[in-house]
Amino acid sequence: MELSERKQKILKAIVDLYIRSAEPVGSKTIAALPGMDFSSATIRNEMAELTNLGFLEQPHTSAGRIPSPAGYRFYIDRLMQDYSLSVDETKSINQAMELRMQEFDRAMSQVGKLVSKLTNLPAYALTSHNDSVRVRRFELLPANPGSFILVVMTTDETVKNKLIKLPLRVSESDLKLLSAVLNASLAELPPEQFTPELIDRVSRSAGVAAGLVPVVVDFATHVLEECSRGEVYVTGQNRLLSQPEYQELSKAQEVLGALDEDTISNLPAKLDPNSPVQILVGPENVAQELKDTSVVVTRFDIGDGMQGMIGVVGPQRMDYAQITARLSYFAEGLGRMFGKQELPEHQPTDEAPKKEE
Repeated sequence: MELSERKQKILKAIVDLYIRSAEPVGSKTIAALPGMDFSSATIRNEMAELTNLGFLEQPHTSAGRIPSPAGYRFYIDRLMQDYSLSVDETKSINQAMELRMQEFDRAMSQVGKLVSKLTNLPAYALTSHNDSVRVRRFELLPANPGSFILVVMTTDETVKNKLIKLPLRVSESDLKLLSAVLNASLAELPPEQFTPELIDRVSRSAGVAAGLVPVVVDFATHVLEECSRGEVYVTGQNRLLSQPEYQELSKAQEVLGALDEDTISNLPAKLDPNSPVQILVGPENVAQELKDTSVVVTRFDIGDGMQGMIGVVGPQRMDYAQITARLSYFAEGLGRMFGKQELPEHQPTDEAPKKEE
């Protein structure tokens, strides 16, 4: 529906004022705004017409009006101006994200390096989330003609995006409507509830952009699966070459080739609660390439529903008692550090080297 320039100006003023104040807006308030060259009587008449057209509502008998859903939709599609973040805002947002993510990633990568140094063996650190990660928000942003950027933000602060080519003609307002429908229907739901019936309902509410719903759901499901798998950090593979068992190049290459993220991520993700340390000897390992090695692994709590695991891979003749003790001590310190944001009283990096001959 087309509105006159005056009606659009008044509607925009009412929406802007109501967003800021949450109070019904009267004609005198609008007339006092800069650039409003209309009398209060004219504004009252326009407000009455906008109400009759369904763009405004009158919550009680006062002269104040508030936007209706149709009024908000017109505002979003036609009147809303782009908001540009200030330098201070972008700086504070970036610092908040980098502080959380970089500290954690740096800590986990350092965990592997320290464990490898302590044991003189290849080491890995593995983080795994519980199943509570959800999509917090969907954003669909126009890009080049014929494509848009799909942004998925999750409850564990992960942000993933993908450039998607449009298989059909979709306007910016269509993308905004689809974003709103997705956030209202799918946000905060576990992926197992993304049922065909729900997707069908979302598609029926998405209008012209209905064909994009399966694409968005597929990407969101993939993101949630990645989050549930966690991250794997492998380090110190070259330390294996110092072990006599792997002086033969072909044998060393076989093991080193298996020490990658895929193999490590398939190691047991859940340990016996009565035995926080687990040892896999030779053929007990999941990968055929590790059949002549042993793995010692232990876990620690990170918080926010996440659990970490640290382990080493080495020859079957490794000193299991010494390595188990070091890993257990290290895991206990990490649990305190992540859980309570404090370091253990004694750092294993200070004590363990002194025990070596």
